[in-house]
Amino acid sequence: MLSSANAITPNGYVKFRDYLQKVCGISLSDNKQYLVASRLGRILEREKFDKIERLVEVLEAGRNPKLKEEVINAMTTNETLWFRDSHPFEILKNKLLPEHANVPLRIWSAASSTGQEPYSISMVVEESKTHSSRCEIVATDICTNILAHAKQGEYDSLAIARGLGLDLQNKYFDKIDDKTWKIRPQISKRVSFKHLNLIDSFSALGKFDIIFCRNVLIYFSADLKMDIIKRMHACLKPGGYLFLGGAEALSGLSVYFEIVQCHPGIVYKAKAL
Repeated sequence: MLSSANAITPNGYVKFRDYLQKVCGISLSDNKQYLVASRLGRILEREKFDKIERLVEVLEAGRNPKLKEEVINAMTTNETLWFRDSHPFEILKNKLLPEHANVPLRIWSAASSTGQEPYSISMVVEESKTHSSRCEIVATDICTNILAHAKQGEYDSLAIARGLGLDLQNKYFDKIDDKTWKIRPQISKRVSFKHLNLIDSFSALGKFDIIFCRNVLIYFSADLKMDIIKRMHACLKPGGYLFLGGAEALSGLSVYFEIVQCHPGIVYKAKAL
């Protein structure tokens, strides 16, 4: 059996780190060899690559798109839960939905993972009543297998319990069996899932009133973070809003957005340029 730890040589790690950043923007620090070994070990063993350099050579050649997709899926972090951090959803409910009460609404959930964020947004919209039939939620992620799971809208008991109260669980989910719950159509119907790499163009998505881009920019370099922020600003309608993660305050952001204090929590409002 190949040792995945021994396969991650110092030179090979640098080559893989550079490749990963080039194709999907994820920026690994100098001491993440163990992470690469743990996530790619089975792929290296299956493909009989004794060194990660060989994997990078095959990926760079571009002749095996399925392997590339599998590697990106393996290296993507998909930690999420229902109504994560709570404040953005309270701000959406109490401030942003009332502000947009008389207009159709488009919301983008970037890096939507297994679907908890966009479905949480949809539940807030459903509860508000004002936008229940006039809201479109576009959910995107780079990870194809995670998107397939999100589209299915089925969650085990452990995933359901992470941040979701029993009232909403009983109201908006159907129990399939003792271990599985499925989101109801009244919530899922306004959410569409699309594959998107955040280093690529957003123009095909159209314009949005609100963007949720939380807990993903922390994985990117400073330059790429600002590039994504600029392009998201361009995707927002005049006066549109952007939610970032709590640890994602960026220098230079004030050129494009003003901070709106909501007590508790903040949201960024797009400036006219």
